[in-house]
Amino acid sequence: MPCVSSLRNTMIRVLSAAAAGLLAAFTALAVAELVAGALRPASGPVTVVGGAVIDRTPAGVKDFAIRTFGENDKVALLLGILVLLALFAVALGLLALRHRRAGAAGVLVFGFVGAAAALSRPDTAGSADALPSLTGAVAGAVVLYVLAGRVAPADSPADSRSDSRTECSTESPTPSVTESSGDDESAGGGRSRRRFLTAAALTATAATGAGALGRFLSGRRGRDAAASRAALTLPAPASPAPAVPAGTELRVPGIVPFITPNRSFYRVDTALVVPRIDAAAWRLRVHGKGIPRPRSYTLEDLLARPLIERDITLTCVSNEVGGPYTGNARWLGVPLAGLLAECGVKPPSRGGGADQLVARSVDGMTFGSPVEEVMDGRDAMLAVGMNGEPLPFDHGFPVRMLVPGLYGYVSACKWIEEIELTTFAAYDPYWVRRSWARRAPIKTQSRIDTPRPFARPGTGTVMIAGVAWAQRRGITRVEVRIDNGPWRDADLAAQDTVDTWRQWSCRWNATPGGHTLTVRATDGTGAVQSERRAPTVPDGASGWHSVFVTVA
Repeated sequence: MPCVSSLRNTMIRVLSAAAAGLLAAFTALAVAELVAGALRPASGPVTVVGGAVIDRTPAGVKDFAIRTFGENDKVALLLGILVLLALFAVALGLLALRHRRAGAAGVLVFGFVGAAAALSRPDTAGSADALPSLTGAVAGAVVLYVLAGRVAPADSPADSRSDSRTECSTESPTPSVTESSGDDESAGGGRSRRRFLTAAALTATAATGAGALGRFLSGRRGRDAAASRAALTLPAPASPAPAVPAGTELRVPGIVPFITPNRSFYRVDTALVVPRIDAAAWRLRVHGKGIPRPRSYTLEDLLARPLIERDITLTCVSNEVGGPYTGNARWLGVPLAGLLAECGVKPPSRGGGADQLVARSVDGMTFGSPVEEVMDGRDAMLAVGMNGEPLPFDHGFPVRMLVPGLYGYVSACKWIEEIELTTFAAYDPYWVRRSWARRAPIKTQSRIDTPRPFARPGTGTVMIAGVAWAQRRGITRVEVRIDNGPWRDADLAAQDTVDTWRQWSCRWNATPGGHTLTVRATDGTGAVQSERRAPTVPDGASGWHSVFVTVA
């Protein structure tokens, strides 16, 4: 029937226009990937736009993303960007169906947005970083303009037969010359569709090839970095870590191990793409107040210095009460206080003019650490090794900074390339500009690892166990409460050092029904863990961790 034919042809045109928009977006991203791979992989449009979104996201929203998606928060962001891009691409394709130039111009606008995001990034390499987004947008605009022109127009022979009817009738039409020529008209519409499909297939093939080549070029730099890591042999420490005391690790099923394996160590950062740095090309620049002459160090320079090895527990400020973002590892590195003293730095208590150390990573992230704490005798270091091997890329290869007792956002700069000595009054680092505190000592916390929330243990003896931490102070007591009963002392595992977490356990004679298990810790100063619930912003969460279980 004529009206059915008209509807069918309209749907084909709409779907073709949507496909043209998606192919234009795919081409733009593929060409941008190719250019970024040739120039600088971190300048790709999705990466720079995603980074710009992270930079402008309020702290509370970021905290929600970490709570909701965990370490997959960046994957969720990238997927969200791609979904939005696909929706806009479809809209531009439909616009181009009637206004080809306007649709193509819309693609160019997205290119300018990507270029602006690239130039706004703290790690921008200059105007060259805008080229991937701009080049990709031009390619995408051309593709949309061409493909939109291949879509059968509304007044094509395939549509004229139905458009000439003013209404749809259920009566059998009278044969006419127009009807008798239907086969020729359908053939005309078919030729238009074949031209579109041919152009679309060629576009998809070329874009896929460009994207694959871009991936290859980007991966080549990553392969060089991987080769440099594989070839790296870490020297023996001049000051090895003390032997871990017997009884430090409890043999309780469900409790985390005392040393966190590298593959299980938490990762919370803003890097959408993990930097892969060639160790031979890496440099560290140290400059600022109190340093007469800027210093530069290579990885070989650091490895030639006396190294220390220490077990240290790191904690992310985004860790909720009972959360997973804390881990304990054996670190190998250069004592940071000694290196700073060699450069002429003095802590404020000894007349130094700088009270803040700003560490910068290769992706432009900044961390502000108090100079006094860095140089007060704790084992602050520029780490090169983690659990007996060079740092994994996810954890900062080739060099990262860490300061025991401070939350990561003010101490644990990964992929570090610069240290500047300044003051808190003169400079606000990345997270401080986003409502987090300037100073952030780690709060005393404890966590129940087993039983898990909503577990259904049987009656009788049930082992409650977990970890507690209070870096720089140590843990001297852990208590457990069942429902609203009295607090009872848990058994503590042996303590390694005051900078590591401490395992604990408590035997419970479980009775049938629902029960709430709660834990609290006391640190080495005698201070009991705060009951007051506080969010992670601005200086770390507080409160007692509890889990609900049902004893069957």
